Amino acid sequence: MGGSPIRSDILRGHLDSIILRLLKDEDSYGYALSKKISHRTGGRFEIKEATLYAVFQRLEKKQLIESYYGARSHGGKRKYYRITTLGKAYLYEMVREWQEVKEIVDLFMEEIDE
Repeated sequence: MGGSPIRSDILRGHLDSIILRLLKDEDSYGYALSKKISHRTGGRFEIKEATLYAVFQRLEKKQLIESYYGARSHGGKRKYYRITTLGKAYLYEMVREWQEVKEIVDLFMEEIDE
């Protein structure tokens, strides 16, 4: 993989979808999700803790995810997040929309002569 870091403003509008997609695979807690994002992008995108928890709050308020406390670990209980049925429906709509947007943008970005 590799490459240069991705500007966070480019991905900002897609953070909800990224988090929902990861939670569709399995319940998780914040630190683990941030590590998955970094790993999956080869370190090109790292989400700040404050940003991640703002996404969690937004998604929970919209009832797209719910939280619960897991077993005690390293002195405290971890707060886990899971996607809801409403969250899955929202995610599928976002994937469909992303595919359409990507097709349109690709029409203009595929070939650039220097």
